[in-house]
Amino acid sequence: MAETVTLSGTTSPGLLASLDPLLREWLPRQRWFAGKGRPVTGFTLVEGTELLPADGKTGLYHLLVRAHQPLALGAEPHPGDCYQLLIGVREALPPRLAPAVIGHVEQGPLAGKTVYEALYDTRAAEVLLEALRSGARVGGLRFEREAGREIRSGLVPRMVTAEQSNSSVVYGDTFILKLLRRVVPGVNPDLELPLALAREGCPRVPAPTAWLRAELDEEPYVLGVLQPFLQGATDGWELALRELAKGEDFGAEARALGRATAEVHTALARALPTVTLGHAQMERLAAGMIERLDLAAQAVPSLRPYAPALRTAFSALADLAAEGRTWTAQRIHGDLHLGQVLRSPGGEWWLIDFEGEPSKPLAERRMPQPPVRDVAGMLRSFDYAAHSSGPRAEGWADVCRAAYCSGYAEVSGRDPRTDPVLLRAYETDKAIYEVLYEARHRPDWLSVPMTAIERYATTDLF
Repeated sequence: MAETVTLSGTTSPGLLASLDPLLREWLPRQRWFAGKGRPVTGFTLVEGTELLPADGKTGLYHLLVRAHQPLALGAEPHPGDCYQLLIGVREALPPRLAPAVIGHVEQGPLAGKTVYEALYDTRAAEVLLEALRSGARVGGLRFEREAGREIRSGLVPRMVTAEQSNSSVVYGDTFILKLLRRVVPGVNPDLELPLALAREGCPRVPAPTAWLRAELDEEPYVLGVLQPFLQGATDGWELALRELAKGEDFGAEARALGRATAEVHTALARALPTVTLGHAQMERLAAGMIERLDLAAQAVPSLRPYAPALRTAFSALADLAAEGRTWTAQRIHGDLHLGQVLRSPGGEWWLIDFEGEPSKPLAERRMPQPPVRDVAGMLRSFDYAAHSSGPRAEGWADVCRAAYCSGYAEVSGRDPRTDPVLLRAYETDKAIYEVLYEARHRPDWLSVPMTAIERYATTDLF
Protein backbone atom coordinates (compact mmCIF):
# COMPACT_ATOMS: atom_id res chain seq x y z
CA MET A 1 0.00 0.00 0.00
CA ALA A 2 1.57 3.30 -1.07
CA GLU A 3 -0.27 5.71 1.23
CA THR A 4 0.95 6.07 4.81
CA VAL A 5 -0.28 8.05 7.79
CA THR A 6 1.19 11.50 7.32
CA LEU A 7 -1.27 13.83 9.04
CA SER A 8 -0.68 16.16 11.95
CA GLY A 9 -2.44 14.01 14.50
CA THR A 10 -4.67 16.82 15.76
CA THR A 11 -8.46 16.78 15.79
CA SER A 12 -10.90 19.59 15.02
CA PRO A 13 -12.17 21.66 17.95
CA GLY A 14 -15.68 20.62 18.88
CA LEU A 15 -15.32 17.09 17.43
CA LEU A 16 -16.28 15.24 20.61
CA ALA A 17 -19.17 17.60 21.34
CA SER A 18 -20.63 16.85 17.91
CA LEU A 19 -20.30 13.09 18.50
CA ASP A 20 -21.55 13.16 22.10
CA PRO A 21 -25.29 12.48 21.52
CA LEU A 22 -24.52 9.63 19.13
CA LEU A 23 -21.92 8.01 21.39
CA ARG A 24 -24.28 8.13 24.38
CA GLU A 25 -26.63 5.83 22.48
CA TRP A 26 -24.07 3.66 20.69
CA LEU A 27 -21.40 3.02 23.31
CA PRO A 28 -23.54 1.23 25.95
CA ARG A 29 -24.69 -1.27 23.28
CA GLN A 30 -21.16 -2.51 22.65
CA ARG A 31 -20.14 -5.86 24.09
CA TRP A 32 -16.92 -4.36 25.47
CA PHE A 33 -18.56 -1.44 27.30
CA ALA A 34 -18.03 -2.02 31.01
CA GLY A 35 -20.58 0.39 32.49
CA LYS A 36 -23.81 -1.32 31.46
CA GLY A 37 -26.88 -0.46 33.50
CA ARG A 38 -25.80 3.13 34.19
CA PRO A 39 -26.44 6.02 31.80
CA VAL A 40 -23.56 7.89 30.15
CA THR A 41 -23.76 11.52 31.24
CA GLY A 42 -20.91 12.92 29.19
CA PHE A 43 -17.44 12.44 27.72
CA THR A 44 -13.98 13.91 28.11
CA LEU A 45 -11.49 13.72 25.26
CA VAL A 46 -8.25 12.19 26.54
CA GLU A 47 -6.55 12.15 23.13
CA GLY A 48 -7.78 12.68 19.58
CA THR A 49 -5.82 11.86 16.43
CA GLU A 50 -6.87 12.38 12.82
CA LEU A 51 -5.53 9.47 10.75
CA LEU A 52 -7.39 10.26 7.52
CA PRO A 53 -8.91 13.68 6.78
CA ALA A 54 -12.68 13.94 7.07
CA ASP A 55 -12.82 16.01 3.87
CA GLY A 56 -11.70 13.00 1.84
CA LYS A 57 -13.79 10.04 0.74
CA THR A 58 -13.13 8.28 4.05
CA GLY A 59 -12.18 10.09 7.26
CA LEU A 60 -10.69 8.27 10.22
CA TYR A 61 -10.30 9.45 13.81
CA HIS A 62 -8.58 7.64 16.66
CA LEU A 63 -10.10 8.76 19.96
CA LEU A 64 -9.43 8.00 23.59
CA VAL A 65 -12.50 9.17 25.47
CA ARG A 66 -13.45 8.99 29.11
CA ALA A 67 -17.10 8.09 29.66
CA HIS A 68 -18.73 9.67 32.70
CA GLN A 69 -21.47 7.75 34.52
CA PRO A 70 -23.18 7.88 37.92
CA LEU A 71 -21.25 5.81 40.43
CA ALA A 72 -22.64 2.41 41.35
CA LEU A 73 -23.97 2.13 44.90
CA GLY A 74 -21.04 1.90 47.31
CA ALA A 75 -18.40 2.40 44.61
CA GLU A 76 -15.26 4.44 45.20
CA PRO A 77 -15.01 7.80 43.40
CA HIS A 78 -13.78 7.17 39.86
CA PRO A 79 -12.97 9.52 36.96
CA GLY A 80 -14.70 7.23 34.45
CA ASP A 81 -13.47 4.45 32.17
CA CYS A 82 -11.31 5.38 29.18
CA TYR A 83 -12.26 3.77 25.85
CA GLN A 84 -10.41 3.49 22.57
CA LEU A 85 -12.62 4.38 19.60
CA LEU A 86 -11.91 4.29 15.86
CA ILE A 87 -14.46 6.53 14.18
CA GLY A 88 -14.94 6.41 10.43
CA VAL A 89 -16.49 9.35 8.57
CA ARG A 90 -18.29 9.24 5.19
CA GLU A 91 -20.88 11.26 3.33
CA ALA A 92 -23.01 8.11 3.11
CA LEU A 93 -22.38 4.49 4.06
CA PRO A 94 -22.35 1.72 1.47
CA PRO A 95 -24.60 -1.25 2.36
CA ARG A 96 -21.65 -3.37 3.49
CA LEU A 97 -21.01 -0.91 6.34
CA ALA A 98 -24.61 -0.78 7.56
CA PRO A 99 -23.83 -2.92 10.68
CA ALA A 100 -21.15 -0.41 11.66
CA VAL A 101 -23.26 2.77 11.71
CA ILE A 102 -23.07 5.01 14.77
CA GLY A 103 -25.25 7.80 13.43
CA HIS A 104 -25.69 10.96 11.38
CA VAL A 105 -23.91 14.04 12.78
CA GLU A 106 -26.15 17.08 13.13
CA GLN A 107 -23.70 19.74 14.29
CA GLY A 108 -20.03 20.64 14.60
CA PRO A 109 -17.12 19.97 12.22
CA LEU A 110 -18.67 16.71 10.90
CA ALA A 111 -22.20 18.06 10.45
CA GLY A 112 -24.05 16.32 7.63
CA LYS A 113 -21.79 13.26 7.63
CA THR A 114 -22.29 9.72 8.86
CA VAL A 115 -19.94 8.23 11.45
CA TYR A 116 -19.39 4.51 12.01
CA GLU A 117 -17.24 1.86 13.70
CA ALA A 118 -14.20 2.08 11.44
CA LEU A 119 -12.86 -1.43 12.03
CA TYR A 120 -15.57 -2.75 9.69
CA ASP A 121 -13.99 -0.70 6.88
CA THR A 122 -11.09 -2.31 5.04
CA ARG A 123 -9.63 1.13 4.27
CA ALA A 124 -9.36 2.01 7.95
CA ALA A 125 -7.93 -1.40 8.85
CA GLU A 126 -5.31 -1.03 6.10
CA VAL A 127 -4.23 2.31 7.56
CA LEU A 128 -3.58 0.68 10.94
CA LEU A 129 -1.50 -2.14 9.46
CA GLU A 130 0.51 0.25 7.31
CA ALA A 131 1.19 2.44 10.33
CA LEU A 132 2.46 -0.61 12.25
CA ARG A 133 4.55 -1.73 9.26
CA SER A 134 6.17 1.69 8.84
CA GLY A 135 6.56 2.52 12.54
CA ALA A 136 4.48 5.68 12.25
CA ARG A 137 4.18 8.33 14.95
CA VAL A 138 1.02 10.39 14.73
CA GLY A 139 0.11 12.81 17.51
CA GLY A 140 0.40 10.87 20.74
CA LEU A 141 0.17 7.49 18.97
CA ARG A 142 3.22 5.24 18.60
CA PHE A 143 3.10 2.36 16.11
CA GLU A 144 6.01 0.05 16.98
CA ARG A 145 7.37 -3.22 15.62
CA GLU A 146 9.51 -5.95 17.17
CA ALA A 147 12.98 -5.89 15.66
CA GLY A 148 13.45 -8.39 12.86
CA ARG A 149 9.78 -9.14 12.33
CA GLU A 150 8.40 -8.44 8.86
CA ILE A 151 4.92 -7.15 8.05
CA ARG A 152 3.93 -7.50 4.41
CA SER A 153 1.76 -4.80 2.91
CA GLY A 154 -1.36 -5.57 0.92
CA LEU A 155 -2.86 -8.10 3.35
CA VAL A 156 -6.66 -8.07 3.10
CA PRO A 157 -8.30 -7.23 6.46
CA ARG A 158 -11.53 -8.55 7.94
CA MET A 159 -13.05 -7.73 11.28
CA VAL A 160 -13.74 -10.55 13.72
CA THR A 161 -17.45 -10.32 14.49
CA ALA A 162 -17.62 -12.93 17.26
CA GLU A 163 -18.44 -11.53 20.70
CA GLN A 164 -15.36 -10.56 22.65
CA SER A 165 -14.32 -8.07 25.30
CA ASN A 166 -12.04 -6.24 22.84
CA SER A 167 -11.99 -5.96 19.03
CA SER A 168 -9.88 -7.87 16.51
CA VAL A 169 -9.00 -7.62 12.82
CA VAL A 170 -7.46 -10.48 10.84
CA TYR A 171 -5.09 -9.62 7.99
CA GLY A 172 -4.98 -12.18 5.21
CA ASP A 173 -4.78 -15.17 7.58
CA THR A 174 -1.29 -13.92 8.49
CA PHE A 175 -1.80 -11.56 11.45
CA ILE A 176 -4.46 -10.68 13.97
CA LEU A 177 -4.61 -7.21 15.52
CA LYS A 178 -6.25 -7.08 18.93
CA LEU A 179 -7.36 -3.58 19.91
CA LEU A 180 -8.00 -3.05 23.60
CA ARG A 181 -11.22 -1.15 24.16
CA ARG A 182 -11.12 -0.16 27.83
CA VAL A 183 -7.61 1.14 28.40
CA VAL A 184 -5.65 2.13 31.49
CA PRO A 185 -2.20 3.65 31.91
CA GLY A 186 0.69 1.35 32.69
CA VAL A 187 2.43 -1.74 31.38
CA ASN A 188 -0.27 -4.04 30.03
CA PRO A 189 0.39 -7.76 30.59
CA ASP A 190 -1.26 -8.57 27.24
CA LEU A 191 1.89 -7.19 25.61
CA GLU A 192 4.39 -7.56 28.44
CA LEU A 193 4.03 -11.29 29.01
CA PRO A 194 3.89 -12.51 25.36
CA LEU A 195 6.98 -10.38 24.63
CA ALA A 196 8.82 -11.89 27.60
CA LEU A 197 7.79 -15.40 26.56
CA ALA A 198 8.83 -14.86 22.94
CA ARG A 199 12.24 -13.58 24.01
CA GLU A 200 12.53 -16.61 26.28
CA GLY A 201 11.86 -18.88 23.28
CA CYS A 202 8.55 -20.28 24.56
CA PRO A 203 6.56 -21.65 21.58
CA ARG A 204 3.21 -21.81 23.41
CA VAL A 205 2.30 -18.14 22.93
CA PRO A 206 2.07 -16.26 19.60
CA ALA A 207 4.95 -13.77 19.62
CA PRO A 208 3.96 -10.08 19.27
CA THR A 209 4.96 -8.69 15.89
CA ALA A 210 3.99 -5.05 16.51
CA TRP A 211 1.93 -2.94 18.86
CA LEU A 212 0.17 0.38 19.24
CA ARG A 213 0.61 2.55 22.30
CA ALA A 214 0.13 6.12 23.42
CA GLU A 215 2.27 8.33 25.62
CA LEU A 216 -0.03 10.66 27.54
CA ASP A 217 1.22 12.82 30.40
CA GLU A 218 4.37 10.67 30.50
CA GLU A 219 2.32 7.51 31.10
CA PRO A 220 2.19 4.62 28.60
CA TYR A 221 -1.10 3.21 27.34
CA VAL A 222 -0.99 -0.09 25.42
CA LEU A 223 -3.77 0.13 22.82
CA GLY A 224 -3.29 -2.89 20.56
CA VAL A 225 -1.10 -5.89 19.76
CA LEU A 226 -0.42 -7.51 16.35
CA GLN A 227 0.39 -11.23 16.51
CA PRO A 228 0.56 -14.13 14.05
CA PHE A 229 -2.88 -15.47 13.15
CA LEU A 230 -3.12 -19.16 14.08
CA GLN A 231 -4.88 -20.38 10.96
CA GLY A 232 -7.08 -23.42 11.45
CA ALA A 233 -6.75 -23.30 15.25
CA THR A 234 -9.73 -24.30 17.38
CA ASP A 235 -10.88 -22.55 20.53
CA GLY A 236 -10.47 -24.88 23.53
CA TRP A 237 -14.03 -24.36 24.73
CA GLU A 238 -15.51 -25.14 21.32
CA LEU A 239 -13.27 -28.20 20.98
CA ALA A 240 -14.24 -29.53 24.40
CA LEU A 241 -17.97 -29.11 23.71
CA ARG A 242 -17.59 -30.77 20.33
CA GLU A 243 -15.85 -33.79 21.82
CA LEU A 244 -18.44 -33.98 24.58
CA ALA A 245 -21.25 -33.94 22.02
CA LYS A 246 -19.64 -36.86 20.20
CA GLY A 247 -19.03 -38.74 23.44
CA GLU A 248 -15.28 -38.63 22.81
CA ASP A 249 -12.66 -38.77 25.54
CA PHE A 250 -10.79 -35.48 26.13
CA GLY A 251 -8.08 -36.87 28.40
CA ALA A 252 -5.24 -36.75 25.85
CA GLU A 253 -6.08 -33.17 24.96
CA ALA A 254 -6.27 -32.18 28.64
CA ARG A 255 -2.88 -33.77 29.30
CA ALA A 256 -1.31 -31.89 26.38
CA LEU A 257 -2.92 -28.68 27.61
CA GLY A 258 -1.48 -29.26 31.07
CA ARG A 259 1.96 -29.63 29.53
CA ALA A 260 1.52 -26.40 27.56
CA THR A 261 0.42 -24.53 30.70
CA ALA A 262 3.48 -25.74 32.58
CA GLU A 263 5.76 -24.72 29.70
CA VAL A 264 4.37 -21.19 29.89
CA HIS A 265 4.69 -21.04 33.68
CA THR A 266 8.26 -22.38 33.54
CA ALA A 267 9.25 -19.82 30.91
CA LEU A 268 7.64 -16.96 32.84
CA ALA A 269 9.53 -17.98 35.99
CA ARG A 270 12.78 -17.81 34.00
CA ALA A 271 11.97 -14.52 32.29
CA LEU A 272 10.55 -12.49 35.19
CA PRO A 273 11.19 -12.27 38.93
CA THR A 274 9.63 -14.70 41.40
CA VAL A 275 8.86 -14.04 45.06
CA THR A 276 8.27 -16.11 48.18
CA LEU A 277 4.92 -15.79 49.94
CA GLY A 278 5.16 -16.27 53.68
CA HIS A 279 2.77 -16.02 56.59
CA ALA A 280 1.84 -12.34 56.23
CA GLN A 281 1.25 -12.51 52.47
CA MET A 282 -0.78 -15.72 52.61
CA GLU A 283 -2.82 -14.45 55.52
CA ARG A 284 -3.80 -11.43 53.41
CA LEU A 285 -4.56 -13.71 50.46
CA ALA A 286 -6.83 -15.94 52.55
CA ALA A 287 -8.50 -12.89 54.12
CA GLY A 288 -9.28 -11.56 50.64
CA MET A 289 -10.87 -14.86 49.70
CA ILE A 290 -13.00 -14.82 52.86
CA GLU A 291 -14.07 -11.25 52.15
CA ARG A 292 -15.15 -12.19 48.62
CA LEU A 293 -17.12 -15.12 50.04
CA ASP A 294 -18.91 -12.89 52.53
CA LEU A 295 -19.81 -10.30 49.88
CA ALA A 296 -21.05 -13.00 47.48
CA ALA A 297 -23.14 -14.63 50.22
CA GLN A 298 -24.81 -11.29 50.93
CA ALA A 299 -25.69 -10.90 47.25
CA VAL A 300 -26.71 -14.50 46.46
CA PRO A 301 -28.97 -16.09 49.11
CA SER A 302 -28.50 -19.63 47.76
CA LEU A 303 -24.80 -19.41 48.67
CA ARG A 304 -25.35 -18.60 52.34
CA PRO A 305 -25.95 -22.13 53.70
CA TYR A 306 -22.57 -23.24 52.34
CA ALA A 307 -20.56 -20.24 53.51
CA PRO A 308 -19.32 -21.67 56.86
CA ALA A 309 -17.99 -24.85 55.21
CA LEU A 310 -16.46 -22.92 52.32
CA ARG A 311 -14.68 -20.61 54.73
CA THR A 312 -12.69 -23.57 56.07
CA ALA A 313 -10.92 -23.89 52.70
CA PHE A 314 -9.45 -20.43 53.23
CA SER A 315 -8.76 -20.73 56.94
CA ALA A 316 -6.90 -24.01 56.27
CA LEU A 317 -4.61 -22.11 53.92
CA ALA A 318 -3.96 -19.41 56.52
CA ASP A 319 -3.27 -22.11 59.12
CA LEU A 320 -0.65 -23.73 56.89
CA ALA A 321 1.05 -20.37 56.43
CA ALA A 322 1.01 -19.79 60.19
CA GLU A 323 2.85 -23.09 60.62
CA GLY A 324 5.68 -21.74 58.45
CA ARG A 325 4.71 -23.05 55.03
CA THR A 326 5.77 -20.82 52.13
CA TRP A 327 4.83 -20.72 48.45
CA THR A 328 6.53 -19.38 45.35
CA ALA A 329 4.68 -16.74 43.35
CA GLN A 330 5.44 -15.61 39.81
CA ARG A 331 3.78 -13.93 36.83
CA ILE A 332 0.95 -16.08 35.47
CA HIS A 333 -1.79 -15.89 32.84
CA GLY A 334 -4.31 -14.65 35.39
CA ASP A 335 -7.57 -15.62 33.67
CA LEU A 336 -6.94 -19.09 32.27
CA HIS A 337 -9.84 -21.19 30.98
CA LEU A 338 -10.75 -23.17 27.87
CA GLY A 339 -11.73 -20.01 26.01
CA GLN A 340 -8.19 -18.64 26.41
CA VAL A 341 -6.42 -21.49 24.62
CA LEU A 342 -6.20 -22.58 20.98
CA ARG A 343 -5.27 -25.95 19.51
CA SER A 344 -3.59 -26.20 16.12
CA PRO A 345 -4.68 -28.74 13.49
CA GLY A 346 -1.50 -30.61 14.40
CA GLY A 347 -2.49 -30.89 18.06
CA GLU A 348 -0.31 -28.15 19.58
CA TRP A 349 -1.80 -25.89 22.26
CA TRP A 350 -1.27 -22.13 22.55
CA LEU A 351 -2.24 -19.80 25.40
CA ILE A 352 -3.64 -16.39 24.39
CA ASP A 353 -5.11 -13.22 25.96
CA PHE A 354 -2.75 -12.40 28.82
CA GLU A 355 -4.70 -9.31 29.82
CA GLY A 356 -5.89 -10.96 33.04
CA GLU A 357 -9.30 -10.18 34.51
CA PRO A 358 -10.09 -6.74 33.01
CA SER A 359 -12.22 -5.78 36.01
CA LYS A 360 -9.16 -5.97 38.28
CA PRO A 361 -6.79 -2.99 38.65
CA LEU A 362 -3.73 -3.23 36.42
CA ALA A 363 -1.34 -3.31 39.37
CA GLU A 364 -3.19 -6.32 40.80
CA ARG A 365 -3.12 -8.12 37.45
CA ARG A 366 0.66 -7.69 37.28
CA MET A 367 1.36 -9.05 40.76
CA PRO A 368 3.20 -12.40 41.09
CA GLN A 369 0.80 -15.16 42.14
CA PRO A 370 1.02 -18.90 42.77
CA PRO A 371 0.80 -20.78 39.43
CA VAL A 372 -1.92 -22.95 40.96
CA ARG A 373 -4.33 -20.07 40.39
CA ASP A 374 -4.13 -20.68 36.62
CA VAL A 375 -4.51 -24.42 37.17
CA ALA A 376 -7.63 -23.86 39.27
CA GLY A 377 -9.14 -21.69 36.53
CA MET A 378 -8.68 -24.43 33.95
CA LEU A 379 -10.08 -27.11 36.24
CA ARG A 380 -13.18 -25.00 36.81
CA SER A 381 -13.48 -24.63 33.03
CA PHE A 382 -13.53 -28.40 32.58
CA ASP A 383 -16.34 -28.50 35.12
CA TYR A 384 -18.29 -25.85 33.19
CA ALA A 385 -17.91 -27.74 29.93
CA ALA A 386 -19.08 -31.00 31.49
CA HIS A 387 -22.14 -29.51 33.15
CA SER A 388 -23.15 -27.59 30.05
CA SER A 389 -23.53 -30.95 28.28
CA GLY A 390 -25.86 -32.54 30.82
CA PRO A 391 -25.80 -35.71 32.95
CA ARG A 392 -24.18 -37.90 30.29
CA ALA A 393 -20.90 -36.00 30.88
CA GLU A 394 -20.65 -37.28 34.45
CA GLY A 395 -17.04 -38.21 35.11
CA TRP A 396 -15.74 -36.34 32.04
CA ALA A 397 -14.44 -33.42 34.11
CA ASP A 398 -12.75 -35.79 36.57
CA VAL A 399 -10.84 -37.46 33.72
CA CYS A 400 -9.81 -34.06 32.38
CA ARG A 401 -8.70 -32.84 35.80
CA ALA A 402 -6.47 -35.84 36.36
CA ALA A 403 -5.00 -35.72 32.85
CA TYR A 404 -4.38 -31.96 32.97
CA CYS A 405 -2.60 -32.14 36.33
CA SER A 406 -0.54 -35.14 35.18
CA GLY A 407 0.51 -33.30 32.03
CA TYR A 408 1.40 -30.25 34.07
CA ALA A 409 3.57 -32.39 36.37
CA GLU A 410 5.42 -33.95 33.42
CA VAL A 411 6.87 -30.54 32.52
CA SER A 412 6.99 -28.65 35.82
CA GLY A 413 8.06 -31.57 38.01
CA ARG A 414 5.25 -30.79 40.46
CA ASP A 415 1.69 -32.09 40.38
CA PRO A 416 -0.77 -29.41 41.54
CA ARG A 417 -2.68 -32.11 43.41
CA THR A 418 0.23 -32.48 45.85
CA ASP A 419 -0.76 -29.11 47.31
CA PRO A 420 -4.48 -29.79 47.87
CA VAL A 421 -5.08 -27.00 50.39
CA LEU A 422 -3.85 -24.27 48.04
CA LEU A 423 -5.61 -25.80 45.04
CA ARG A 424 -8.89 -26.17 46.94
CA ALA A 425 -8.69 -22.56 48.13
CA TYR A 426 -8.23 -21.23 44.59
CA GLU A 427 -10.91 -23.49 43.10
CA THR A 428 -13.36 -22.48 45.82
CA ASP A 429 -12.55 -18.80 45.33
CA LYS A 430 -13.11 -19.15 41.57
CA ALA A 431 -16.44 -20.94 42.06
CA ILE A 432 -17.62 -18.18 44.40
CA TYR A 433 -16.74 -15.60 41.74
CA GLU A 434 -18.71 -17.67 39.22
CA VAL A 435 -21.76 -17.80 41.49
CA LEU A 436 -21.81 -14.02 41.81
CA TYR A 437 -21.27 -13.52 38.07
CA GLU A 438 -23.97 -15.96 37.00
CA ALA A 439 -26.48 -14.62 39.53
CA ARG A 440 -25.99 -11.13 38.09
CA HIS A 441 -25.64 -11.86 34.39
CA ARG A 442 -26.74 -15.42 33.51
CA PRO A 443 -29.14 -16.81 36.11
CA ASP A 444 -29.82 -19.86 33.93
CA TRP A 445 -26.17 -20.91 34.45
CA LEU A 446 -26.17 -20.48 38.22
CA SER A 447 -26.63 -24.21 38.80
CA VAL A 448 -23.20 -24.94 37.29
CA PRO A 449 -21.07 -23.21 39.96
CA MET A 450 -23.62 -24.03 42.67
CA THR A 451 -23.12 -27.74 41.98
CA ALA A 452 -19.42 -27.22 42.55
CA ILE A 453 -20.07 -25.14 45.67
CA GLU A 454 -22.08 -27.96 47.19
CA ARG A 455 -19.30 -30.41 46.35
CA TYR A 456 -16.55 -28.23 47.83
CA ALA A 457 -18.59 -27.63 50.97
CA THR A 458 -19.32 -31.31 51.65
CA THR A 459 -16.34 -33.33 50.35
CA ASP A 460 -12.59 -33.16 50.01
CA LEU A 461 -11.44 -32.01 46.60
CA PHE A 462 -9.16 -35.02 46.05
